[in-house]
Amino acid sequence: MTHHSPSASALPLPLPYVEMDGHPATEDDLRVPALFGFGHFTALQVRDRRVRGLGLHLERLEGANRELFQLPLDGGRVRELVRGALDRAGLRDASVRVHGFLPPGESRTRVMVTVREPASMAPGGRSLMAVPYARAVPHIKRPGEFGQTYYGMLAARAGFDEALLTAPGGVVTEGAITNIGFWDGSSVVWPDAPALIGITMALLERGLAAAGEPSVRRAVTLDGLGAYQGAFICNSQGMAPVRRIDAVEFGDGDGEMEEVMGRLEAVHQGAPTELL
Repeated sequence: MTHHSPSASALPLPLPYVEMDGHPATEDDLRVPALFGFGHFTALQVRDRRVRGLGLHLERLEGANRELFQLPLDGGRVRELVRGALDRAGLRDASVRVHGFLPPGESRTRVMVTVREPASMAPGGRSLMAVPYARAVPHIKRPGEFGQTYYGMLAARAGFDEALLTAPGGVVTEGAITNIGFWDGSSVVWPDAPALIGITMALLERGLAAAGEPSVRRAVTLDGLGAYQGAFICNSQGMAPVRRIDAVEFGDGDGEMEEVMGRLEAVHQGAPTELL
């Protein structure tokens, strides 16, 4: 993909360029997320002004906005705001977040768009530390998640790459900033537990079904991890294999998981992109 240098008026990246309702964010605008942070967002990767799963991102924003604020959030408006922010940031490839807020006394959703340089998940296996935390209202993607940040920090301090969130009884739900899937030797298994269905996860579910390899939902517990040959995490930046969860290691002596990851990557890359 072609990268364009930031324009002279854009904030220096990797600091985010921030707009509110279609104009560069002012000090007053930034008081909204600082003081009235109750809201929702979606995170997407843009390449040459195209987004994989754009329709799903817009559905996520619309659904969350109606649930939280009882207001619509028009997809056409969102696309226009993202295009404008990309133009003013001087980028065609970018990491973008779209936030919805409703400060007290206002009747229209305030839409904040942040733009950074594009990002992709680093290669290599990940180590996850299981933690006793499951998010409330997990189907809403929202900013300011103290629990995820706190446990992610503890995992990093303990030498792990990410926290794995678990419900009572050691029930696996999701990664702190990812979805997690497992390989049982014949199928991809997603934990059947309350969690945010990420856009990449949704695209993989659709793509696997279309390829005749449907994934399944099944309860996964920490004491049952030995039943799986491998695991992987995924989010808007891509996917990566999991090499261990706590003391449980997933080997790949015969290359099976590498082959599975290749199929997953092919399915993801095969999902169509949409122009903003």
